[in-house]
Amino acid sequence: MKIRVVQVGKTKKQEIHDMVEEFLKRLRPFAKIEIIVIQPSPPSKTVTKEKCSEEEGARILKQLNGFALNGFTVAMDERGKEMTSYEFADFLNKFRSSGETLTFVIGGAYGLSENVKAHTDAILSLSKMTFTHEMVRAFLVEQIYRGFCILHKKEYHN
Repeated sequence: MKIRVVQVGKTKKQEIHDMVEEFLKRLRPFAKIEIIVIQPSPPSKTVTKEKCSEEEGARILKQLNGFALNGFTVAMDERGKEMTSYEFADFLNKFRSSGETLTFVIGGAYGLSENVKAHTDAILSLSKMTFTHEMVRAFLVEQIYRGFCILHKKEYHN
């Protein structure tokens, strides 16, 4: 199975970077996972947060349009659908057996533009709470790993 994570900006916090790398290493037996970094747009006196999100969104869509058509794209957004870890494992399993590439999109500090969300196949949430975009990266790859552990009946944290 192939999974992509499209994220805005590099992970700057070393602790979060290390956590993401650890789960990517653990995922290798289950799936090919690729991290794609999109250039962030820094706000300024003349560039609003909304404009930054729109600019980042245009770069995200350009990247998504460059992918093959046989895939499913998921926007990560706090207002998206919530799942239990077992429901998420079932979600992963659908793509594992279909051969489709599963792409997750994580916005930058100002979230995903409405245009990006409109061009995805689903919108998922890790929680109704708001997390930093860097933390979402770690939580997402951990949940992907947890999902594969559930599917393979591999012991992992309860």
